[in-house]
Amino acid sequence: MNKGIVVRLLFLVLALMQLAGCGGSSAPPTPDPLSADNLNLIFVASEDLAYQASGDVNPSTANLTNQGLQRSLLTATFLQQKVLGMQNVTEIYALEPMTHLQTANNYPDMVALETIQQFAMLNQVTLSSDPNGGTPYTGQSFPINASYASGPLPIGVAPPPQFCPNCQGIDFNDEEGDNEALLTTIVKNNPPGFYVFSAPWETVSALMANLNQRQGYNLTLPASYVSPNFICAISITPSGSASLITYDSHLTPPSTYPVLPPPPLVSTPCTAQTPFSITVTGGQGGAVIPAGTNTNETLYIIRHADAHPRTDWDDNNYVGAGQWRALDLPSALLGKVSANQVYSIDPAQFGPGSLSASGDSTWSSVAPALTAEPYAIANNLPYNLVSSFQISDTQATSDFFFNGGTLSNQTVLVAWAFQFIQPTIYDLLKSYNAGDQAPPSDEWPSTDYDTIWTVKLDAVGNLTVNNGMCEGIDSAKLPAMPPQF
Repeated sequence: MNKGIVVRLLFLVLALMQLAGCGGSSAPPTPDPLSADNLNLIFVASEDLAYQASGDVNPSTANLTNQGLQRSLLTATFLQQKVLGMQNVTEIYALEPMTHLQTANNYPDMVALETIQQFAMLNQVTLSSDPNGGTPYTGQSFPINASYASGPLPIGVAPPPQFCPNCQGIDFNDEEGDNEALLTTIVKNNPPGFYVFSAPWETVSALMANLNQRQGYNLTLPASYVSPNFICAISITPSGSASLITYDSHLTPPSTYPVLPPPPLVSTPCTAQTPFSITVTGGQGGAVIPAGTNTNETLYIIRHADAHPRTDWDDNNYVGAGQWRALDLPSALLGKVSANQVYSIDPAQFGPGSLSASGDSTWSSVAPALTAEPYAIANNLPYNLVSSFQISDTQATSDFFFNGGTLSNQTVLVAWAFQFIQPTIYDLLKSYNAGDQAPPSDEWPSTDYDTIWTVKLDAVGNLTVNNGMCEGIDSAKLPAMPPQF
């Protein structure tokens, strides 16, 4: 064959590989950022056991590794700078974790939320700073929609107090076509802006394919998964024409836990709460150890990371300052807490928030679970979500953590909603006939994100509880902007 023809054929093959986008072995040069005049649907494939980059996912826990967390932090910067062109996101949707259980232990899929969390911190949202819709305040944070659609729930999940149509997330199983219904509503309204979806490849690929077919866009979509570095965007003009734009971040994250950039965090003594220590021994002072009480258990309870730059300002995510605390948690707890399990609240069971300019007042409660996630990643620990009852049922919470034997001989870190911590401990004490020894305050101080409550059950079930430890991070000195990676 003529040498010139061979050369031309080689160039043609390389060009076709470049055009393959998300479905090819390499991506074209980074396209320009998306236009804010268009409706931009941005699909970020979070990693799971089926589709991942080598070394990013722990096969035992189905959670991110240190390397996977590093990738998520770097992806956030790429998304903000190269895909959105430094413009503010319009909405963020993430996988409902309990809809995708993995491994023989059925661990929930927290990766989609962790994949998009840093990106949420790089954006801003304006909310009212009082419950009556008063003075607006712009915080360094953005809410993440991860709640259940009104319809079938995953097995074992308690119905939320009410469903939240404005904060519906993405369902891995796509029950009753709720993912398509969400996307169809957005496209029908055709609002310009940036709508980011974080879910496993199985889900985002189905979302794109279904949208392409329903709307008749005739786009050549990716045929297979390539890498978590590839981001696909369907950009729809005001006239309704659509195009597929693909981005490759070319990230090669290190395998070590992220090192926080300067400034260094400032330590603080444990002075945020009135100190207390309560001991309850069966048979003394009328105390009775309840039947079925766990034994040899230690439970460390923390509140979610910093979330309120002003009183009553809350989007149920933490703010930029909270990302410093969450990412520093493995270091802050070193030598204080050595857990072998981590528990938190199902973020798909939404909670209240402030009033936004769009009129929303409720968002998915992602802050508690995302606070403890870095600790689990750094220590290769399984991550569990409590979803079988409503967290406002503090007696059920007490029974879950301290009765029935499931957590006997375990050391557990729990990230919880602060308003339910003291009532849960009070119900625990009442079950011992020791309710008169409740902690001195019936409400966790609103500015305290630092205190750790320790609950211990000994070999026969005798109880001690105190608030003598803290993370040691001074909230007042945390930067408003999240750490940059």
